[in-house]
Amino acid sequence: MPELDFRSPRLFVDARLSAGATVELDRNQSNYLGNVLRLAAGDTVLVFNGRDGEWQAGISGRKRADTLAITTQSRAQDRLPDITYAFAPLKHARLDYMVQKAVEMGAAKLVPVLTRFTQVSRVNGDRMRANVIEAAEQCGIISLAEVADPVSLDKFLTGRAPSRLLVFCDEAAEVASPVQALQTAAASGGIDVLIGPEGGFAEEERALLLRQPSILRLALGPRILRADTAAVAALALVQAALGDWRGA
Repeated sequence: MPELDFRSPRLFVDARLSAGATVELDRNQSNYLGNVLRLAAGDTVLVFNGRDGEWQAGISGRKRADTLAITTQSRAQDRLPDITYAFAPLKHARLDYMVQKAVEMGAAKLVPVLTRFTQVSRVNGDRMRANVIEAAEQCGIISLAEVADPVSLDKFLTGRAPSRLLVFCDEAAEVASPVQALQTAAASGGIDVLIGPEGGFAEEERALLLRQPSILRLALGPRILRADTAAVAALALVQAALGDWRGA
């Protein structure tokens, strides 16, 4: 694992990055660098766009930070493990937390899934994407998780590739060792981790899920977890058993 620079501020920019390139800053980025981070012309930041790796950049501008001059690459672009985190949406603050933690845990795609007992039917995709970027900026992540549009459980299941392992976290499952269950699972085609709403899955939804190919029904221990806590627990188990934690 490359040594990370945790002291330098990091900024996501939606522009091509290469040596000698110049990136124009929008008003929000300029305000963030100048008024929040107290940086000025001549200071340096680390920038990334999710495609071209991480780069060092110098700040230019008179009264405020206007542009970034891209200098040298500090890290090459990496790839996230092929893990999709599918979840029943939560209310604002807890959804923000869950998105940020899923990004920190290395999920490559976030899919809001609407179930019978989902508490929230409308999802602010722009807010989710903003949380993805913020978590990546703060945690040294240079690959951005994709944010999908909300989809019904039926459509999510019919749209996924049958070769992908579906880790179905079910509070009604028999409590057994989740680590052992995951270690014996085949996940060469990618992994979908599904967490339901705090009201649980309806019986017809559970029956539909259990008919899916390549499914692993998993209990997350002997206690009932809140949905945002279950996200961290499930993704940690999957990463440790089948993901990129194994080589850490």
